[in-house]
Amino acid sequence: VQLQASGGGLVQAGGSLRVSCAPSGRTVGSYAIGWFRQAPGKEREFVAAINSKADTTYYADSVKGRFTISRDNAKSTVYLQMNSLKPEDTAVYYCAARRYLSSKAKEYDYWGQGTLVTVSS
Repeated sequence: VQLQASGGGLVQAGGSLRVSCAPSGRTVGSYAIGWFRQAPGKEREFVAAINSKADTTYYADSVKGRFTISRDNAKSTVYLQMNSLKPEDTAVYYCAARRYLSSKAKEYDYWGQGTLVTVSS
């Protein structure tokens, strides 16, 4: 599965942005999808994840109440809606796929190339 993350950009603190994750050449309807991010000089960290049926989601404490993960299996796309953005949310955001839901990056089998989100203060 090849994943394509898109939708990153520059936004002011307090603003909103939605990033998307879609596969190329294959559906992700049977996969759990996770979003991770990596800021300069920092390790990759978990952000949010959703299972294939979209009835279970996980969130990192740092984004709970601000970010929402969702999926449209008909479009084979997973979204991460990011509201009330903070400068510390600045990072490259990656989506990843695996069969079952997890918050651990090392458990994901397929990764996208990442999309840069920059939040200015």
